[in-house]
This record gives sequence, C-alpha cells and structure tokens, in this order.
Amino acid sequence: MEDDGTHGTSIKLKSENGVVADLSGQVHLLPCSIKFDGPSSVSDYFKPKSTGLEVEGLRLEEAHFRGRKLQGTTLSLPEGYSGFVLGKKGRGKRKAPSMSEGNSNCWEMNAKFKNIAYWKHDSLPSQHDTFLRSFHWLAVAKAMHQPVGAEDLLSASIALEKMK
Repeated sequence: MEDDGTHGTSIKLKSENGVVADLSGQVHLLPCSIKFDGPSSVSDYFKPKSTGLEVEGLRLEEAHFRGRKLQGTTLSLPEGYSGFVLGKKGRGKRKAPSMSEGNSNCWEMNAKFKNIAYWKHDSLPSQHDTFLRSFHWLAVAKAMHQPVGAEDLLSASIALEKMK
C-alpha cells in the first residue's frame, strides 16, 4: 500500500514554553528561489521602503535583492486566518522511533504571522495577480461550508417560484 503522505502526520500548534515568535511584517514571498536554508542577516541587506504610491488600492513598496529592483505590497491575512511557520519536530536522543512512528511526520509551530509581503521584479503588484486572487477563495470556501438555515431555504424557494 502506498503512503499518501497524510498517514501519521501531526501538527502541534502550541509551543513547548507557550511563547511563539510573531513574524508579522517580516514574511516575504520573493519571485526567486534561494538555495540556502539557515541563519542569515537578511535585515542588513533587504530593506523594503514605502514608495508613497498606491496602485489599485495597493500601497507600493520597493526593495533591492542582489541588485534587482523589486516592487511589492504587504497584504494582511483575512479575518480569522493566521499564517504559521512550521518545522520538523525533533524526537530527542532518548526516544527511539517505534514502527508506527517510522513514517510519521511530526511538525511544530515555530512562529506565526498576520501579513505577508509579496514581491515582483518585472511589473507592479496588481489586484489581478494570482497570489492576491487566491485570497478570494477563502471567502468562497467559507460560504460553501456554512450551514444552510430555514430562512435561506425559504428565500431560495421564493426566488425559484418567481423565476417560473
């Protein structure tokens, strides 16, 4: 039987000591791939600044990365949503993995955030960008999964009768 990747997966959203770093204002989606995973003094080199301009209701920011000009905007996550930075949970030296844990994926929350800056290098951010439009699906999903009440059914029935 092939593992679908969900068997034995757990995500712990509470930290061991109860304190979780808030990275709001520090999470960036860049239009490139960085092949490095480790500590870096990013804030010494990557310094976004407001341009004072607004396009399509988006406040523009400007930064440079490796000599390339980037233009971006910071978006707040929709009400009721949070972003999380997850990391693989270490087992510690004493705990030997059992057979059931052999394929498990254990993750824990390392930080959280309430907004994200996304950057483009060849054009201005726009309301038509795929990344920005993906947030619209959250409202669609919420509407689809809300329970339907008696009033909703009644108003839908009346609307259908009027269409005949």
